[in-house]
Amino acid sequence: MASYYRRKKPDMVFLNAKPINSGNAQAYLHGVRKYSIGLAERLDSDYIPPPNDGKRSSVSTIASNNPDFTPSIFYRNIAPVNWFLRIIGVLPIVRRGPSRAKFALNSAAFIYSVVFFMLLAFYVGYVANKRIHAVRSLSGPFEEAVIAYLFLVNILPIIVIPILWWEARKIARLFNDWDDFEVLYYQISGHSLPLNLRQKAVYIAIVLPILSILSVVITHITMSDLNLNQVVPYCILDNLTAMLGAWWFLICEAISTTAYLLAERFQKALKHIGPAAMVADYRVLWLRLSKLTRDTGNALCYTFVFMSLYLFFIITLSIYGLMSQLSEGFGIKDIGLTITALWNIGLLFYICDEAHYASVNVRTNFQKKLLMVELNWMNSDAQTEINMFLRATEMNPSNINCGGFFDVNRTLFKGLLTTMVTYLVVLLQFQISIPTDKGDGDGNSNMTVVDLLMDSLSNDMTLLGAPSTVATPSTTTTAVPPTVNRSGRGRKG
Repeated sequence: MASYYRRKKPDMVFLNAKPINSGNAQAYLHGVRKYSIGLAERLDSDYIPPPNDGKRSSVSTIASNNPDFTPSIFYRNIAPVNWFLRIIGVLPIVRRGPSRAKFALNSAAFIYSVVFFMLLAFYVGYVANKRIHAVRSLSGPFEEAVIAYLFLVNILPIIVIPILWWEARKIARLFNDWDDFEVLYYQISGHSLPLNLRQKAVYIAIVLPILSILSVVITHITMSDLNLNQVVPYCILDNLTAMLGAWWFLICEAISTTAYLLAERFQKALKHIGPAAMVADYRVLWLRLSKLTRDTGNALCYTFVFMSLYLFFIITLSIYGLMSQLSEGFGIKDIGLTITALWNIGLLFYICDEAHYASVNVRTNFQKKLLMVELNWMNSDAQTEINMFLRATEMNPSNINCGGFFDVNRTLFKGLLTTMVTYLVVLLQFQISIPTDKGDGDGNSNMTVVDLLMDSLSNDMTLLGAPSTVATPSTTTTAVPPTVNRSGRGRKG
């Protein structure tokens, strides 16, 4: 772990650098960087170094030694959403201080998560059994069956809880890496990381669950009979998906803000004084931030692979149910389908858009800052460090990748929408091929969805040229073959 009071490397200064005074020299001996803009005012004044007994300081004790340093800024900014997820049995991570987050099977948080998951699983199993019986006894058009299956798909997010148990160790390691990054940022820049996401996280933790519960209640009122016993697990699971999306949003927002601040800090430092050691330190800081960006996707790999597939599935079904009923006019069921489609599309968009914005800020915007640096007034060592910095941004990927499955960016959102349109066209064609029985009054109105599917399959096989095994009396004719006399005698004369 990097220490705040590490000795400074030999400096490579520019030709126009001002010599340091005695007060500055005392500051350098205690680890304060001379190019730190945040401490520039203190360097030329009477600097009183903090007491140091020769021991190496840790991240957990750096706040007591340096009153200007604020530890665990990242964790404090996303803490409201973290606590909400822990209340619903997700993220059983124990954290006793900076860089001390861990996942333990014998911890109280994990035991609570297991108990909550078991109770929720029994509750969801009861509701799923009721929904399956409703689907089996369903009779009517095919789109009504799709709407009924939509309620079964809505209970799938319960699988996310054990997936997050599997990834809890990687998430705890990600929290610890953020604490180490904050210490390194303070060493180089001279001030704590100015993340101001706490208020936004509090608003999200309050407003988003209320909106989620309202959407579930309105959907059940408009699309099925409102049963409070069955609405409760849907509210919990819908809040789970919504808050996971908000958690991802805050993490990507923290990465974006940090990358922007780091780029601005680096550009401002170059305008004042730019030793090669300073460029090297900012390069190390950027490499740590790039690693945090990649680790974000790896730590939440399987969770957001499942989330992307789930959102794709639920959006496809809801839009199909909405489009299939628009021919009969906009009804009360379409309100619930519209809310479900818009809610999940918005969630998928923010997941992809924030990840894309974070990747662009970490890599592309930083490359622009490096390309705008004037090298003609720098010495050869500083120019070499700038070139190495630029090469590092090219060779180190900064995309948020879900474990090698796919990159989370706007291209993913576009690709999912394109695939969704293809499936919607197939489903609508399948619905058109199903025969309607509105004019039949001989009891065929009780035909089930399975019968409709079998009739549609029979019609498709007929169009393909398959031999039909059913013959109708009105269209079949019996051809009588001519009689042939096969005896040996012929006719006379």
